[in-house]
Amino acid sequence: MMTEHTVKAFDEDITRLRGLVAEMGGLAELSVAEAMDALVSGNQDLAMGVIARDKRIDHLEGEVDRLAIRVLALRAPMADDLREVIAALKIAGVIERIGDYAKNIAKRVGHIEGRKRFEPLTLLPVMNELAGDMVHDVLTAYAARDPVAAAEIVKRDAKVDAFYDSVFRNFVSYMVENPATISSVAQLMFVARNIERIGDHATNIAEMVYYAATGNNLPERDDVVPPA
Repeated sequence: MMTEHTVKAFDEDITRLRGLVAEMGGLAELSVAEAMDALVSGNQDLAMGVIARDKRIDHLEGEVDRLAIRVLALRAPMADDLREVIAALKIAGVIERIGDYAKNIAKRVGHIEGRKRFEPLTLLPVMNELAGDMVHDVLTAYAARDPVAAAEIVKRDAKVDAFYDSVFRNFVSYMVENPATISSVAQLMFVARNIERIGDHATNIAEMVYYAATGNNLPERDDVVPPA
């Protein structure tokens, strides 16, 4: 049985874990938005800021890993507390991947030609906003330990997937009609795929939030995609 001192120390560790995950999430959310802004505007300085920020996200993931392992080893948490620690550990890993996808988008900024009148580029900001809103809302659900909100976020992933399918078809048609743009459109197809993966990963976080809060898994979906 944990003493009062041990309980206080455990609570402080959990608060620290949640704070680290929240900080990671905020940085990743910012990177998702700024990567698209940089892509649309051609702002290389903004893109470089996104790329540099990824190192901070990686560092925070390492802090989460170390603290979670220490809590598991020293506190031996049970039931709800154990789910809380494991959720923080797993969610941090998924947020790190979201940061990687934002970095990947930022790296494409210098590879788009004729951006001012480039029709395919206009299709991506809305898709990015859909995925970015999922990231924002799932972080809010995590902070609130809200399984209902988490379950709703999972349902929204289908809209991002449908948008990706539509964008992909549009890009293919555009390349066929405008062969000189193949290189730039291929870069944007890569960007669209990264946005789609951001939505998938927000969904993965939502499922972890639901499990941490309830002890139950969400009903299986046909389109579940494991983290890459």
